[in-house]
Amino acid sequence: MSRQGSRDTAAEIAVRKILHAAGLRYRVNVPVPGMPRRTIDIVFGPAKVAVFLDGCFWHGCPKHATQPKSNAEWWRTKLDKNMARDRETTEHLEAEGWTVLRFWEHAPAEDVARRITAAVASKRRPSVGPG
Repeated sequence: MSRQGSRDTAAEIAVRKILHAAGLRYRVNVPVPGMPRRTIDIVFGPAKVAVFLDGCFWHGCPKHATQPKSNAEWWRTKLDKNMARDRETTEHLEAEGWTVLRFWEHAPAEDVARRITAAVASKRRPSVGPG
């Protein structure tokens, strides 16, 4: 597992290229505020938008996740903990006022980038109040 790439995956790079070409600026692999050893894949800080691009195997994609046959119980526990940690991280960020977007690695990069762009734009738009 130590050789398993967790940053700069092909899916992340594809989405980041589209976002950058669209003129959006962001930070990558930013620590989750108040949660040690956890990072956000793509962050739009001022807009408080956190984007996670989850791998199908490691995060339990309902469409593509597989169950290893060797050492099955250990793997099931490991993968269940990953999914619980994802839920906990999302809940923590949302409680802090962040918009959390999660996508599977198999989602088309163009679709992911379009949804991210829309979320960032809606958070950056000044709210129109009575007046």
